[in-house]
Amino acid sequence: MAEQTTNTARRIVIAGGHGKIARKLIKLLSARGDRAVALIRNPDHEEEVAALGAEPLLLDLESVGVDEVAQALVGADAAVFAAGAGPGSGAERKDTVDRGAAVLFADAAESAGVRRFVQVSSFGAGEPIPDGMDDVFAAYLAAKTSAEEDLRVRTHLDWTILRPGTLIDDDPTGSVALTEPPLEAGSVTRSDVAAVIMALLDAPETAHKTLMLTSGPTPVAEAVAAL
Repeated sequence: MAEQTTNTARRIVIAGGHGKIARKLIKLLSARGDRAVALIRNPDHEEEVAALGAEPLLLDLESVGVDEVAQALVGADAAVFAAGAGPGSGAERKDTVDRGAAVLFADAAESAGVRRFVQVSSFGAGEPIPDGMDDVFAAYLAAKTSAEEDLRVRTHLDWTILRPGTLIDDDPTGSVALTEPPLEAGSVTRSDVAAVIMALLDAPETAHKTLMLTSGPTPVAEAVAAL
């Protein structure tokens, strides 16, 4: 499959628009002429995401309704859920963000008629939670699993679920291991995750797939094409 090219800028709405993966994705999308819209909850982040090339839009997915989110998505070519409660948050926010906000964002995408939807999940989602796991991390995996299950039954979204391994902040490698489950656990740079998300947006054939991602030997474009 050849990588999709277009002369028309696409509008990509990103939930969690100030997150580390989202900021790297914004830079990649902007560099090739796409229009990234970053949904953020903190007005202090507006200037930073704008400097990266995105249109910042204040929208707290924990406190708004479907209609407000759908308004942000009207006219979008794709939606990316890259939000997360983040380090230091408790089990309650793992549920309200990693599950609740994901479900809300998918509802809004359907309402706005946006079909292409990429959801960032995690290694460990969809699997039994090991005995003795930290309660907060167990809540995180349970929230990610529930968000995945919600997405899989939707017939009006061309969804792809991406489960990265342990996230690190090293420089991008440009090469990954990307496959449907299972995949041996490993780490992956946030930059490479962003590059894979952008490639998935160009690959409608990956719709309705759940994909595992770690660092690996295959260039990103080849790894996505092989799917």
